[in-house]
Amino acid sequence: MKWTKEQQEAIEIREKNILVSAAAGSGKTAVLVERIKQLILRDQIPLDRMLIVTFSNAAASEMREKIVDAIAKALEEPEEAGQASRKASFLREQLNTIHRANISTFHAFSIEVIRRYFYLIDIEPNFKICDEAQKTILQAEAMERLFSDM
Repeated sequence: MKWTKEQQEAIEIREKNILVSAAAGSGKTAVLVERIKQLILRDQIPLDRMLIVTFSNAAASEMREKIVDAIAKALEEPEEAGQASRKASFLREQLNTIHRANISTFHAFSIEVIRRYFYLIDIEPNFKICDEAQKTILQAEAMERLFSDM
């Protein structure tokens, strides 16, 4: 794939955290997937050392699938004998742990953090996220209470 200068920079920059922000359909997911692939394949950074978050479940699922495909493809490629065994072992380990990798939406990651550390932020461990209908009811009840107390 042909990358723009900015996309190539996002893919190749190292030793820094990055934030990729761009309009819908501009290739953010493709750039992030390529960056992750290179971190795993070239730099041998394990997936369990990465936090990969996006806005949609579809993008998170697509990323996971493309990462699996890239690792599987790399395992099929012939390597030099000295490095082949160690690299193949590393790549197989990444495939085996992909289901535990932190690849999710911001929302799902946030909920996971709250559930894990609820006691530090004084929230009940069995908290629930309300849906749109519940939100509308709670807002109406709050408005009713507010105006009835006046």
